[in-house]
Amino acid sequence: MDWQQLLSLKRYGDTKKRLRSAQDETRLGFEVDYDRIIFSSSFRSLQDKTQVMPLPIVMGTRPNFVHTRLTHSLEVSVVGRSLGRIVGRQLLEKYPGLRNDHAYQFNDFGSIVAAAALAHDIGNPPFGHSGEKAIGTFFRNGQGMQYKEDMTEAEWQDLIDFEGNANGFKLLTASKKGMPGGLRLSYATLGAFIKYPKGSLPKRPSTHISDKKYGFFQADREFFSEVVQELGLIEKESNDLRFHRHPLTFLVEAADDICYTIIDFEDGINLGLIPEDFALEYLINLVRDRLDSKKYRALGSTSDRLAYLRALSINVLVNEAAHIFMEHEEAIQTGSFTTSLLDKSAFTPQIKDIIKISVERVYRSPEVIEKELAGYRIISNILESYTKALINQKKGKDSSYDRLLVGTLPEQFQNTERSVYEILLGASCFVAGLSDSAAVQLSNKILGRQF
Repeated sequence: MDWQQLLSLKRYGDTKKRLRSAQDETRLGFEVDYDRIIFSSSFRSLQDKTQVMPLPIVMGTRPNFVHTRLTHSLEVSVVGRSLGRIVGRQLLEKYPGLRNDHAYQFNDFGSIVAAAALAHDIGNPPFGHSGEKAIGTFFRNGQGMQYKEDMTEAEWQDLIDFEGNANGFKLLTASKKGMPGGLRLSYATLGAFIKYPKGSLPKRPSTHISDKKYGFFQADREFFSEVVQELGLIEKESNDLRFHRHPLTFLVEAADDICYTIIDFEDGINLGLIPEDFALEYLINLVRDRLDSKKYRALGSTSDRLAYLRALSINVLVNEAAHIFMEHEEAIQTGSFTTSLLDKSAFTPQIKDIIKISVERVYRSPEVIEKELAGYRIISNILESYTKALINQKKGKDSSYDRLLVGTLPEQFQNTERSVYEILLGASCFVAGLSDSAAVQLSNKILGRQF
C-alpha cells in the first residue's frame, strides 16, 4: 500500500482530485470529517445508548456516572488523535516525500484517526453488544426465519449476523433525499473506519484480525468497492471483496482497546462492583515503572487516585501502541501483520488481568444481564411488528394496522417496492438506530402499554 493513496481526500461524487497542498489550513478536509460526524443525528443518539452498564445507575443516595456510547466514543477519539499524531510525525520522518512533495502534516494522521474513532460505534444497536445478537437471533431462530428463502446466502448472513460495524459504514455513506453519499466523508477516514474490510461471507475465513467480523452489507457492496479501490487496499482473494486493512485502522482499534480496558474497569470501581484497593493494585501493576509514588500517596480520594492512574495507564498504552505500529509498519502495509497492536504489547499480561476482572465483575453483573435480557425481548417485539407489516404491504396483503405502523417509520425505510432483503435490512437498521429509551418506548407503544 502507498501512503499518499491511503491519505486520499476524495469524497463521494468528486469529479476532480483533491490535493493536500490546496487545502485550507484553517479547516482541513479531515477535520471537516470530524465535524460532520459529531453534528450528525446518528452520533448524537449515542448519548442514550448503553456502553456496558445500563442507565440510570444509582448507588446509595446519588446517581453515579457511567459511560454511554457517546462519552466512550469521545474518549476513544481523543486517544486516537494522540496515537495518530505520534505515528504521523514518525511516518513523515520515514517518508519525507509525503510532506515535501504533497504537503501532508503529522496532524493529518491525528485528524483521520480521531474522526474514524469518533464514529467507530455509530452503527451499534441499543442495549450494548446484545443488541446485535438480538437482531441476528430474530432472523436465525425467531419469526424472521420465514424470510430465508427470499434472499441469497450472503444477504441472509448479513441479517443473522447483524454487525454494527457494517451498519456504521451504511450510516456514514448511505444516500438520503437531498444528501447523496450521506455524510460525504473523505475516503481516508472511511478506510480507517472499516475495521473488517470484507462481507459477511465467508465467515471468519482465517485467523487474521481483519477477518474476525465483517464491515459492509451486501446492499453497500458497490460503494465499499469504490472506497477500497481508491485507497489501494490489498485484496486478499479475487472476486471475494476481502481486503487487508487501511494501516490507520490499527490505531483506531488500539484507541478503542485502550479505552474499554481502562474505562470499563474504572466504571466498575466507581459503581462498587470492583473493590477499590484490589482494583487500584491492578492499575498500579500496569504503570509501576512510571508511577510517582509521592504524588500518588498525596491524593486524598478514590476518584483522584483513580484519575491519576487512568491518565498514566492511557499514556503508557498510547506510547506502547505507537511504538508497536512503527516497529511493524512495513508488515502492516503488506497485510502480513495479523493481530491487534496491543496483542504484541509487553503489557499484555496486565491488560488481560484487568479485562478478566471487568468480565467477571462488570460485564456479567446482574444489572448488565438484566439489561441484555430486556433488550432481546424489546428488539424482537419491534422487529416482528415492522417486518410483518412491511412484507404484508409488499405482498398487497397489508391491513389498516400494517399501514399505520409502516407510516411511523422514517421515509427511507417505508419503500416496499425493494427486494425482501433490502426491506428487512432497512427494518434492522431502523431498530439499530434507536436509542435505548426510544426502543423501550416504541416497544411499549406497539404492545399497547403506553399512549
